Amino acid sequence: MPLTGQLFIGRERVATAATFRAANPTTASHLDTDFSSAGPAEVSRACELASQAFDQYRALDSETRAKFLETIADRILALGDELLERANAESGLPLARLTGERGRTIGQLRLFADELRKGGWLGIRIDPALPERKPLPRADLRQRKIAVGPVAVFGASNFPLAFSVAGGDTASALAAGCPVVVKGHPAHPGTSELVAQAITEAVAQCGLHPGVFSLLNGDTRELGAALVADPRIKAVGFTGSRAGGLALMKIAAARPEPIPVYAEMSSINPVLLLPGALAARAEALGKEFVGSLTLGSGQFCTNPGLVFALEGPHVDTFIASATAALGGAAPQVMLTAGIFDAYQKGVDRLANNTAVKTIARGGDTQGKNCGRGALFSVPASALTHEIAEEVFGASSVIVRCANETELVEALEKLEGQLTATLHVTEEDYALALSVIPTLERKAGRILANGWPTGVEVSSAMVHGGPFPATSDGRTTSVGTLAIERFLRPVCYQDIPDALLPHVLRRGNQSSLPHRVDGVYQTGAHR
Repeated sequence: MPLTGQLFIGRERVATAATFRAANPTTASHLDTDFSSAGPAEVSRACELASQAFDQYRALDSETRAKFLETIADRILALGDELLERANAESGLPLARLTGERGRTIGQLRLFADELRKGGWLGIRIDPALPERKPLPRADLRQRKIAVGPVAVFGASNFPLAFSVAGGDTASALAAGCPVVVKGHPAHPGTSELVAQAITEAVAQCGLHPGVFSLLNGDTRELGAALVADPRIKAVGFTGSRAGGLALMKIAAARPEPIPVYAEMSSINPVLLLPGALAARAEALGKEFVGSLTLGSGQFCTNPGLVFALEGPHVDTFIASATAALGGAAPQVMLTAGIFDAYQKGVDRLANNTAVKTIARGGDTQGKNCGRGALFSVPASALTHEIAEEVFGASSVIVRCANETELVEALEKLEGQLTATLHVTEEDYALALSVIPTLERKAGRILANGWPTGVEVSSAMVHGGPFPATSDGRTTSVGTLAIERFLRPVCYQDIPDALLPHVLRRGNQSSLPHRVDGVYQTGAHR
C-alpha cells in the first residue's frame, strides 16, 4: 500500500503544510515520504470526534467490541511483509524481531477480546435491598465499571508495533470502551500509517463511529502537549523517557480538570546474584547476563542495568565470564540517532565517575548509530543515585557488596523498578526471604533464576512499578489488568430495572462473574 503521509482524523485523511521525514538509523539517511505534522486544529478535530463517539462506543455490548479488536488483529496480519519491511527501515530492528512483535501485537488484541467476553472487567457488585433491616433499611445497590472517556496514546520508540498505534495502551483503552487518539512516534510514521489504515478499516467494517480512532503524526513536543491539554481527553497512556513522562504529567495536572497519565518511564531492573547461585553457576550466569543485556542493543525497559553480588571468588568468575561474552558481542544499531547519542553520554558519565570502574566494552563499532556494550563496577558503599540512573542501552553496573548488610542498604537506595531478579539456590532462601519484602516495595515484578528481558502478555503479568518506573505503581501496561486504567466504578441506587444497564438488571448475571453481598457467585441474581 503506497504511503500518503497523511493524518487519520476519524476516517478522514488530512494533509498539512508542515511535514517531516523518518530516518533509517542503519544508514543515517532520510526515507522518501513526507509526513504531515498535526497542529492545534487537527488535535482539536480528532479530540472532538473522539468525544462525539464516546457514548455510542462505550454503550456497545462486549461481543461487538471483542469482534472489533479481533478485526483489527486480522487487518494488521493482512498487511503482510510490507508492515515488517517498513518497520525495519524506520527502526533498524531485524525482521525476525519484528515478526515476533507483530505476533505479540495481534495476540494482545485477541487477549483483550477474550477478556471482554469473560466479563470480569465489569466489576459487577450487587448488594440487594434489605427493607426490614434495623435500625435502618438498606437500599438496593448495584455497581459496574464504565469507560472514562477518550484516551490519548503515545507511541513508543522501542516497540514500533506492540507499544505503538495498535499496542497495549490502545488495545486496553478500546477494550474498556474508550475512543483513542494516538500520537504516533516520529521515528516510525510509515509503520504508524500502515497500522492506522488497518484500524480504520476495522472501524468501518464493524460499523463504528469514525471518531473511535485517530492518528496524529508530528515531530514536535507541542503536538503531545496540545493533545494532553485538550479537555476532551480523559486519560493518557505513555511509554518513553522520564523527562517526557514528567512533562505530560505536569500538563495533565495543571488542567482545569486534571487527568491521569499512565506513564512508563525509567527502570534499571536490579539483578541479585546470591552466593549459592554464584557458587553453582557463576560462569553460565555471566554469559546469560550479557545475552539479556545486549538483546536488542539493550533498548528494553526491562534491561538489567544493575547487578548486586556479595564479595567472593565467584563474583570474579562471573565478571570474567561476562567480560568475555561482552567482548564478543557485536554492537547493534540503535533505534534513532538521538537514542544513540543519549546512550553515549550515559556511558561516558559512568566512565568518568571516579567511584566507578570500567570492566568491559563490547566489540568495535561497525556502522552508524551502533551502541557498544558497556560494563562497570562500583563498591556498594559508593553507590549513588547518579550511578544507579538508567542508561537506555546495553550498559550495566555491578555493585559489589562486602556483606549482607551492605546489600540490604544498597537496595534501599533504589528508586521504583519494573522488575527485580533473584538468582538463588536452596541455600540462598533465607537471604532471599530477607530481601523480598524490600523488592516488593521497589518493583512490580519479581523473578527467580531468569532474566527480566521478555514480558509475557497474560492475565497475571504486571508491567509497572513504583515511581519512576511508572507514574502510578498500582497499574500495569501489559496484561489484562491494563484495562483497569481506563475504567471507573458507578453505583446505581434503587434504580428501576428498566432503567438499569443491561448487565445489572435482575437475572442478567448468569454468565458473568459478580459479587452479591461481597461474595463471589456464578448464576443469576434477582
